[in-house]
Amino acid sequence: MGGHHQAPTAEQHKDKALTDIVDYVIDFTPTSEEARQTARYCLIDALGCGILALGFKECVKMLGPVVEGTVVPNGVRIPGTSFELDPQTAAFNIGAMVRWLDFNDTWLAAEWGHPSDNLGAILAVGDYLSRSGKKDITMGQVLDAMIKAYEIQGVIALENSFNKVGLDHVLLVKVASTAVATHMLGGDREQIFNAVSNAWIDGGVLRTYRHFPNTGSRKSWAAGDQCARAVFLAHTALRGEMGYPSALSAPGWGFYDVQFNSNPFKFQRQYGEYVMENILFKVSFPAEFHAQTAVECAVKLHKTALQTHTVDQVEQVHMVTHRSAIRIIDKKGVLRNPADRDHCIQYMTAAGLLYGDLTADMYENSFHEGDPRIDILREKMVVTENETFSTDYHDPEKRSIANQIQLVFKDGTESEVVTVEYPIGHRRRRKEALPLIEAKFTNNLRTLYGEEQTKQITDLCLDAKKFENTSVKDFMSLFARK
Repeated sequence: MGGHHQAPTAEQHKDKALTDIVDYVIDFTPTSEEARQTARYCLIDALGCGILALGFKECVKMLGPVVEGTVVPNGVRIPGTSFELDPQTAAFNIGAMVRWLDFNDTWLAAEWGHPSDNLGAILAVGDYLSRSGKKDITMGQVLDAMIKAYEIQGVIALENSFNKVGLDHVLLVKVASTAVATHMLGGDREQIFNAVSNAWIDGGVLRTYRHFPNTGSRKSWAAGDQCARAVFLAHTALRGEMGYPSALSAPGWGFYDVQFNSNPFKFQRQYGEYVMENILFKVSFPAEFHAQTAVECAVKLHKTALQTHTVDQVEQVHMVTHRSAIRIIDKKGVLRNPADRDHCIQYMTAAGLLYGDLTADMYENSFHEGDPRIDILREKMVVTENETFSTDYHDPEKRSIANQIQLVFKDGTESEVVTVEYPIGHRRRRKEALPLIEAKFTNNLRTLYGEEQTKQITDLCLDAKKFENTSVKDFMSLFARK
C-alpha cells in the first residue's frame, strides 16, 4: 500500500521524551555567561581541529560534493577549502573535518560523545540561511543552537548507555542536530516534533568500528554522516512530512523495544545549560578522552623518572584507571591503523613516556613502525581499575577522569606515583585552559593560513561582542582559502 498517509490524530499520545526536546528547543533562552563563553571556545576549538585535519589526506578524500565539480549557488562554504555545497553535504563535510583527529571537545557520562560534532549541522544550516537571504543568522544565534544541541545530547547521555546495547553515540548527534536544525530553519512545534521522531526511528549505528577487531576510520566521519541526516530530516519536516507520536514507546516496534532492551530513557535533570558549562576540552593531546590524564601522567614521568633511567631499564608500567577507560581503550595486541592507536591507552601512554608529548602524526603507520620501543613498552603495562576513580567519574559534582601511573625499573627502584584526577580541559581547570585553547586554535590555523588571515580570524573570535554580532556568512568567509 502506498500513496495515502493518514496523519496521527491530535489526541494520540506523544512520548514525553520527545516533547521535552521540542519544548526545550523552542521555549528555553540561554542566559548563562559561562555557557556562552564556553560555547564560543568550543566553536573555535572545533574549527581549529577541522583546519588541522585538512593536513591529512585520509580526511581530505572524504570531502567535497558527491558529484565532482558541483558548485551550489550561494552554497555553504567548507572552511579551508574552495567547496560550496548544499547544506546536507556541507553538514557531512564540516562534521567529518571537526571529528577527524579526535581532538574536539568531549562529554563523558553513561554514554560518551563529542557535542561539537553538532556544528556540522549548525554551521551548514546557518551559512545556508545567511547566504540564501532566507534569514540573517548571527554567530550569537549559532552559540544558542550549540548550547541547546550540547544539552540534548549530553543530558540524554547522563543516564542512558547506548554503548551497552552496541549502539554508537553519534545517534545523539543526529537527534540533537535534527532538533536545533529544524528550529533554525523556522520549524514550528509540530515540525520539530516530526523531525525528531524520525531521527529516533532511524535507530542507531553500530559501534563496531570503534572496537577490536574492526576499529577503523568510520569513527572519524560517523558524526558528520549523522549531521547530514539531521539536515535531511529537518528539511523533510518543513515540507510537511509527518511524525510518529510514540516512536520511542510503541510496543514491539518503538525504539525502546527494538533497540534499548525495552528500557525507557532515564533522566537525571531537565534541559538547561549544564552540559556546555561542564564540557571537556582536549587541550594538549589528540587522544580519546579517557586517556587524557594518563598522557599527562606519562609526560610528567618523561620529565622526571626517564631523565635518570632509560626506557630499556623499565621492568613494568603500573597504570591505574577507571572502568570506562578499561571498557573502551584498554587494548593489547596488534594495532592496525591510526584509529586503532588513538583508542589504545597503552599506545598513547607509551608515546607520552617516550616523547614527553602526543601529537596527531604519532598515530600514523610510519611513526609506529619507526619506533619499536612503543610496542615494547606496551607489553610491560599492567592496567587495573580503581573503584574510587570509577565512582568519582559518575559523580555529577566531580566528573573526574582520573589516571595514575608508576614505573618499576629493573634495578628494583620505582618512580614516584603520578596521579591526575582532572584533565586540563575540565571545568575545574577552565581558567588554566583558556589561553592554551587560544594557542591551540592559532597554531591549528597556521597549518593552513598565513599570518594575516590567522590574525583576522583570531581577533574576531576572541572579541566576544563583535563575534556574536557577526553574521554566519561573514564569519564563514573568513575561512576561505585565499
